[in-house]
Amino acid sequence: MKVVAVVVSHGHPRELEESLPVLREQVDELVVIANIPDSVPGGVEAVHNEQPLGFGANVNMGAALTTAELVLSANPDAVPERGAVDALRAFMAEHPRCGVAGPCMVFPDGSPQPSRRRFPTVLGTIVRRTPLRLVVPQRRHFHLDETQPTQPVETDWMLGGFLLLRRVMLDELGGFDEGFRLYGEDIDLQYRAMQAGWERWYVPQAVVRHEHKAETDKRWLTRRTLWHWRGIFRFVRKHPERLLAR
Repeated sequence: MKVVAVVVSHGHPRELEESLPVLREQVDELVVIANIPDSVPGGVEAVHNEQPLGFGANVNMGAALTTAELVLSANPDAVPERGAVDALRAFMAEHPRCGVAGPCMVFPDGSPQPSRRRFPTVLGTIVRRTPLRLVVPQRRHFHLDETQPTQPVETDWMLGGFLLLRRVMLDELGGFDEGFRLYGEDIDLQYRAMQAGWERWYVPQAVVRHEHKAETDKRWLTRRTLWHWRGIFRFVRKHPERLLAR
């Protein structure tokens, strides 16, 4: 099964200098999409958008430029360790109903990054997106109440920084919802995948180092915060049943 990696950059040439050479060795095709000037290092071929697009729209566009059976959505700051993509590819080849496979993500210092998560609830969202998160632990949302798995496990959703997606599933679902500007499109895609009967698997044998700036966790009111809340409201409008979820 061939893998195309789609890397979306909004001005991350430094990160791409490190991640692209590593990623290029592990995939069959590579599509880099630049949304603003100086988004890619010199000498890197890229698709240059006339106007910046949202994350989901960029990934959809990159996927449409290729025919590979598997589409890898990778952030500029996500660096796969040796064999990571092959581990995800092999797992999907053995599990035909796996529509999304995600790796074990770690911070640059090697500590675990909580990329495996449960679908959001109203209470959990209020805690996470307000100062309450400073005093209320979110162990359940991030699976911190469990031992870190050593074998693949099914999960609700995984952080969109590095996901291997089955093209057949993307075609069935219509790809990412381009109405999300940034934040929430990865949850929405995996929620719709669940509704359609596609499995989402966390594969710890694949390890990816991810800086994960988490800018909305560090500052309370920025443009990105507003995008995040916009994504939350769009998700709730599409999936109102989550208002009753616990």
